[in-house]
Amino acid sequence: MLRNLTPVVKNLLLINIVIALVQGFFNVDIINIGGLRYIHAETFRPYQYFTYMFIHAPGFGHIFGNMLALFIFGPWLERTWGAQRFLIFYLVTGLGAGVLWSGINYIETRKIERDAQSYAVDPNPEKFNLFIINHLYLDNDLERMIERFAADPDNKQYQAESVYIVNEIYYRKANIPMVGASGAVFGILMAFGLLFPNTMLMLLIPPIPIKAKYFVLLYGCYELYATVINAPGDNVAHFAHLGGMLFAFILVRRWAKKGYH
Repeated sequence: MLRNLTPVVKNLLLINIVIALVQGFFNVDIINIGGLRYIHAETFRPYQYFTYMFIHAPGFGHIFGNMLALFIFGPWLERTWGAQRFLIFYLVTGLGAGVLWSGINYIETRKIERDAQSYAVDPNPEKFNLFIINHLYLDNDLERMIERFAADPDNKQYQAESVYIVNEIYYRKANIPMVGASGAVFGILMAFGLLFPNTMLMLLIPPIPIKAKYFVLLYGCYELYATVINAPGDNVAHFAHLGGMLFAFILVRRWAKKGYH
């Protein structure tokens, strides 16, 4: 199967794997340097819109899933479009995924930032409790803090502690990096489904055959569902996945009109 690899796919696989090896074996904190951040964060840099798509979370699962999809579906597209057009497609869908994620993240994080600034002006138990409910899942330590603060709302120490906690919640949210090739990979899946809709694929769970167009449709519906329910502890950038699929759809349609099939 390695003989069937196309040049750009091979190089993309190599770049991602080498970065993961450097990150793992040499303990280089590449995520904090190249991961995409909230645009108002002190750690945000414009180049992160490009670098984030070549960096993966520690562990085997994240990079394996993305590189496996690139390995399987990428050569089909590169042979169809040629190396240059495929590389453009990959980078544009990756950048598009980052832009959409960044826009949604801006809306969410900007609200936390404003609420934190407002709270610092007038810290009190009721507003503190409301901030925690709106922006964090309550744990036992915070619940006890809220109870102590409610029992003594004029306590300067509690006020200062609550302001610190509120600012820390905002800081953590603003500085969570988004990494991974998933946006570009989901773009590849979308393009594959559009260009080869009736190609039969075999699902792993359950192990049943399915046409590519239905596979992509199911995946897209799942990503939409995941963004709506926003499950606690879900650290997957679903909007980045949707962004990759959206930009892929636009590119494939535009190229089809120009005769690039």
